[in-house]
Amino acid sequence: MNVKHKIFKNLYQDSVSLMQISARISKLPGIQNASVVMGTPTNLDQIRDAGMGDDLPAGPNDLIIAVMGEEAACTEALTLAEERLKSKPDEGQADTKAPDVVSMEMALEQVPDANLALISVPGDYAAAEAIKALNLGMNVMMFSDNVSVEQEKAIKILARERNRIVMGPDCGTAIINGIPLGFANVVKRGEIGVVAASGTGLQEVTCRIDQLGAGISQALGTGGHDLSEHIGGISMLFGLQALAEDESTRVIVLISKPPSQAVAERILKLAQSAGKPVVVNFLGADPQTVNRPNVTAATTLAGTADLAVAQLNNQPLPETHLESSQAELAMLQQFSQHLSASHQLIRGVFAGGTFCYEAQLICQQNGFTASSNTPVSGNHKLADIWQSSGHTLIDMGDDDFTRGKPHPMIDPTLRNQRLIAEIKDPHTAVVLFDLVLGYGASEAPATELLEQLAHIDKQHAPVLIAHVCGTESDPQQRSRQISALREAGVIIASSNAQAAFWASQVAQIQMQKKEISE
Repeated sequence: MNVKHKIFKNLYQDSVSLMQISARISKLPGIQNASVVMGTPTNLDQIRDAGMGDDLPAGPNDLIIAVMGEEAACTEALTLAEERLKSKPDEGQADTKAPDVVSMEMALEQVPDANLALISVPGDYAAAEAIKALNLGMNVMMFSDNVSVEQEKAIKILARERNRIVMGPDCGTAIINGIPLGFANVVKRGEIGVVAASGTGLQEVTCRIDQLGAGISQALGTGGHDLSEHIGGISMLFGLQALAEDESTRVIVLISKPPSQAVAERILKLAQSAGKPVVVNFLGADPQTVNRPNVTAATTLAGTADLAVAQLNNQPLPETHLESSQAELAMLQQFSQHLSASHQLIRGVFAGGTFCYEAQLICQQNGFTASSNTPVSGNHKLADIWQSSGHTLIDMGDDDFTRGKPHPMIDPTLRNQRLIAEIKDPHTAVVLFDLVLGYGASEAPATELLEQLAHIDKQHAPVLIAHVCGTESDPQQRSRQISALREAGVIIASSNAQAAFWASQVAQIQMQKKEISE
């Protein structure tokens, strides 16, 4: 197996571009592994651990292309990656080409009205860039991850002093003045504002609001650590206050995993005084600890959107608990009738971390304790993330799976491989998965999966249940993806919560079969 490299000195590139290039060359025939990264110590370690080079002469400001595979394929991959990295001016225009923008100061000279900096550089540099942006008077969205909690707190305290917001670190999604940023979807403008400490949680809620005919005024991300006791919810408090003061926002939505009690009380106190209806989903939290005047607790992401739209339209609040109609239950029984009693296990394979978290909660509420690489309270930590054990729900977007590799929403190859492995396990009763659409996501997320599903023995395959997070206006078009999956025999749920609930019901059907057979 051949290994080849190219190193570009002082060629700085953003993280999203590098992930997209890496995903592109990884799919070339004859390529076993590929990585396009900056030469930080962490990335150098990952390249070494993957067997693609020791002691490469690269520093943090240098860009590395490393490939492993057949010799001709490696040469082709290096050429393609270099072409994507380097854009040349048209002939005859070299003398009139504008100078490259190499600093935020230069960018502001060209666009003096800009008030938001989107930072997508390796985490080793992200904190310094965020501080520069704040000192220039800008708000910040940090797509970058691997920023320490101490750095995050210092950045957010500075932002609070400057009366600015920092979205992130590891903020993958936002919609500002109708402009999608990161992994965002194309949704209608409207009067519901969202602040979320979860990227895919924000996507699920904004997409469902769009599907219900309403729209989004602003959708602000905070990063996953913002509501920790150490950070104190600085960004969520800022975003909540900003939406309370925003004339175009009539209803506010807050989304997060359960914060510490002190942070939760601080946020709920401000929400209660916002002067507008506020729907709060602290995933897994007891609704009784959230409900208060002006504040309504939601228990699922889909239910969060339902409650927000009802508040907007001055309608009675809908029941949001999960249940199946007789027709739905009959459908699940029909799809599982070919399974023997030995098929007992729930297996979930997710690109969205919050989808994995919510699915674990719902399966748990229906009597199924599971293992995961990111377990909720009461579930088990997997001893080996590459090997499922019992009921297992995996977040394939977690850092353990994405170090040196594209996120599964960009390149679903690794996710699809795990999904097929779960299908082939003779004890699997149901496989649960998500398909996340929108900007930045794979252009055809269902295509490669369907090609692999075509080779599965459907007479012995488990029940497949999917949830497609997206809208009709997304580049991938939600209805087109749903139709393709249904043609392959996949059951499509209207939400992640419904998909997890249905998976639990299939497992219950199989438990009953086992009890009868014994």
